[in-house]
Amino acid sequence: MNDFSRRLIAWHRRHGRHDLPWQRTRDPYPVWLSEIMLQQTQVGTVIPYYERFLARFPDVTGLARASLEDVMRLWAGLGYYSRARNLHQTARTIVDAHGGKFPATRDALEALPGVGRSTAAAIASIAFGAREAILDGNVKRVLARHFAVGGFAGTRAVEKRLWSLAESLLPARGIETYTQALMDLGATICTRASPGCERCPLASSCVALARGRVEALPAPRPRRASRVRPVTMLVLLRDGKVLLEKRPPIGIWGGLWSFPELPVDGDVGAHCAAQLCCEVDPPVALEPLRHSFTHFTLDIRPFRCDVRRVKTRAGQPGTAWFTLKQVENGAVPALVRKLLRRLHGGT
Repeated sequence: MNDFSRRLIAWHRRHGRHDLPWQRTRDPYPVWLSEIMLQQTQVGTVIPYYERFLARFPDVTGLARASLEDVMRLWAGLGYYSRARNLHQTARTIVDAHGGKFPATRDALEALPGVGRSTAAAIASIAFGAREAILDGNVKRVLARHFAVGGFAGTRAVEKRLWSLAESLLPARGIETYTQALMDLGATICTRASPGCERCPLASSCVALARGRVEALPAPRPRRASRVRPVTMLVLLRDGKVLLEKRPPIGIWGGLWSFPELPVDGDVGAHCAAQLCCEVDPPVALEPLRHSFTHFTLDIRPFRCDVRRVKTRAGQPGTAWFTLKQVENGAVPALVRKLLRRLHGGT
């Protein structure tokens, strides 16, 4: 066993995380579920979603048999909604193509929807003991600092170098503990801000620490101007209900129910009549708000529209009336809940 992996495994036995809910099993289903949820999302945010998901869908067959609407409802608020759609599709693939059993190899796992190389390797190593290297964001940071690998980790050349390092450091045995230790080190010690180098088991050989470059590595993503997309959202209210529109299956909030939208220069009343089959009182402009995504920001102009009359052809495809309770428990973006709570005096 190399010294790098030996120190990590020894550290994890004494100081690593051992009480996360998905660490209590080697069943590949909860391991896979946690790995998908943890993509670009912090552990503290994931835990309650993970526990609700597992309670509702205790195995892959139950998840495969569920409707996408049910899956999206439980995912609502966790963000990056393509993960939920891929999760559902993967469950169906495992049931239909693999007889309900997860494949045990990295290559087979990587072929599943939404499962990339690092996620597949994590599942294979933790659930099946396969000797595979992982390279998520935390691991990239650990390796970039320990070996002083410069450059942005998202570029092909730097990522190739990091993969090579990750593969060269794999221990001959204890891969499950090593994989968890590497992730834990990046999440709890070798953090992006205020790293705890004095507590790090790799401090004595960390090149970045020796050179005083811990804060500089890994290099940040090159800055680029964030796009701002202006949009008008309509909050149509009638008899204690709100009209929501189902989003397209791809794109932001794909498959969720959200407020109807129109361009910022559109006529609100005319749009309600022509597209939503509703006659409304004069629209009331609400306080603008912004909602940021990874690559752009929505500049939202919301309008409250109290509905006087719904036309007889009101059953427009892709629209439905929701009570406030249904919104709270439905497959809707957090933004919808936030705006409705604001309207009704909530926090």
